[in-house]
Amino acid sequence: MTRPIQVFSTCPPSVAAGRTTAIESGPAYRTRVIEVARWSEAVGCEGILVYTDNRLVDPWLTAQLIIEATERLCPLVAVQPAYMHPYAVAKMVATLGHFYQRRIYLNMVAGGFKRDLEALNDFTLHDERYTRLIEYSRMIKELAEHSSQNARLSRRGTYYLVEGLKLSPRLPPELVPELFVSGSSEAGMSAAAALDATIVQYPRPVHEYSQQILPPNQKRGIRVGIIARDTSEEAWHVAEERFPPDRRGEIAHSLAMKTSDSRWHHDLSERPAAKDDPDSPYWLRPFRSYQTFCPYLVGSYERVAKEIARYVAAGFRRYILDIPPSEFELLSARRALEAGERAAA
Repeated sequence: MTRPIQVFSTCPPSVAAGRTTAIESGPAYRTRVIEVARWSEAVGCEGILVYTDNRLVDPWLTAQLIIEATERLCPLVAVQPAYMHPYAVAKMVATLGHFYQRRIYLNMVAGGFKRDLEALNDFTLHDERYTRLIEYSRMIKELAEHSSQNARLSRRGTYYLVEGLKLSPRLPPELVPELFVSGSSEAGMSAAAALDATIVQYPRPVHEYSQQILPPNQKRGIRVGIIARDTSEEAWHVAEERFPPDRRGEIAHSLAMKTSDSRWHHDLSERPAAKDDPDSPYWLRPFRSYQTFCPYLVGSYERVAKEIARYVAAGFRRYILDIPPSEFELLSARRALEAGERAAA
């Protein structure tokens, strides 16, 4: 029997897409995070992605805020090896598990914006960052698993060394974190396979997956926005209002691409603007005008569900939705996903 799909939402970042400053005021941002988290739980999301980069508030404190505002929603915390030792990550997971009995998912990122890493004196090359990420992630997972068995860990690696290290508080087996790996490059996909993690990608148009034969046990997810309504005309009207043409955003996107060695960033940026299929709901303007960081599917519930069914058939079982502007939009996206899952079945 095919594993059902899992849906995650995305926590709003403290700095809006396309900006480098103007962090949102603390009380207002805190209120918005709580609001989005509660919407996400209300519509049945499994979890919520929490971003990390040099500009943003700390993702672990944000994750704690989300946990305290909800009853079961699980944070999917982005983890960058340049920021903290793997023991510190495992300690965060164990502490939150001890306080709240809530599972934490970890979205392991190698880093796409080189200037963020260079500011931390990290000049590691792209593929080597994924090699480091494998060792880093394994140590986190092993510390958590050894903790559940009340055992110590000794490991001598290329990047990290621990001797007789014990994680406390003890983490129950059911709270050992599950890993996601963001990446579209060969190095990223190899890292996900090595870690038995869900590989998270920014999707291409679904017809490009039709000829691929995927490994049967490979766990795959995509980050995507969805705008769905009863008719395609209504959906596209909403989409045009939310993401109008923005020349300044296009220039900002172009500049950002020059400082990124991310495979997915360049793949989407270089994709031809014209659609092969005029009926396709696949839309890149929000991404290319730096208004958000993922492709969108836009159309009637029926049309978007048809597209989602094809993604499900291609092996994608986890869906991380873009930042929701309202509970209604999140509910609409969830409705389209559920219809697509039924159609795939």
